[in-house]
Amino acid sequence: MRNKILLLEDDISLVDGLKYALTRNGFDVELVRTVQEAESHLSNISAYDLLLLDVTLPDGTGFEVCEKVRKQDQQIPIIFLTASDEEVHIIRGLDSGGDDYITKPFKLGELCSRIRALLRRTGAVKQNKNSVIACGDIAIDLLASRVVLRGRTLDLTSAEYRLICLLVNNVQRVITRSSILNELWDSTGDFVDDNTLSVYVRRLREKIEVDPSHPEHLITVRGFGYQWNEVSL
Repeated sequence: MRNKILLLEDDISLVDGLKYALTRNGFDVELVRTVQEAESHLSNISAYDLLLLDVTLPDGTGFEVCEKVRKQDQQIPIIFLTASDEEVHIIRGLDSGGDDYITKPFKLGELCSRIRALLRRTGAVKQNKNSVIACGDIAIDLLASRVVLRGRTLDLTSAEYRLICLLVNNVQRVITRSSILNELWDSTGDFVDDNTLSVYVRRLREKIEVDPSHPEHLITVRGFGYQWNEVSL
C-alpha cells in the first residue's frame, strides 16, 4: 500500500516538481495551498501517513497546523519545508511538534530519503507500542507515547520523545552522536548536522533536569556522545 502524504505548499514553481518526485517514489500526494485548507483536513488526519508542511503561507504558518495536529494527540510524522536553517526556526519547528525539517532549495532525492527514513522510524515505534519502560524516576508509556518524570507528565515534541526513548532504552550506555543521528534521522546521517542534535539535547534537558547546566539524567560524554543516567526516586 502506498503511503499518503498531505502536502501544504503554495509555491507554484515548486509544487509540480514535488508532486512528480513524490509520486515517482511511490507516495500518494494530496495538495493544499493554505493553512485554512490544511486545517479543514485535520478531522480526517488518520487518512495520511505523513505531513509535509511549508513554513510560510499566505494565511499563516505550517507551525500553526503542526500545533493543532499535536493538540489532537496525533503522532503522525511531520516534516517542515523552510527557507531558513537558522536555529530559531529549528527550535520553533521542534517546539511545535515537528519531526524533521529540510531547507530550501533542496534536492528532491534527499527529501524522499528523509520521508522514507521518518516513516520507517515511526512504523517501528507503532509496532512496539506494547509496554511501559521504567527507569528510576522516569517511566515511558509506549502505548500512550507519554513520559512521566517523578509523577509529572512531560510536554515533549515528537522528536524529543523519540530521543528520550532511545536514551532510556540504552540506560548507562554511551551512545555516540553519529549513532543517534543514524537511529533517529537517516541511516547515513548525511542529512542532519550536529547543530540540530545539540538543539534537541539542550531543549530536552530544559524539560527533564532540575539544573540543565548540571544534568543528572542526560550526561555528555565528551568526545563520544551521550549517556542516560538512572536517577532513583
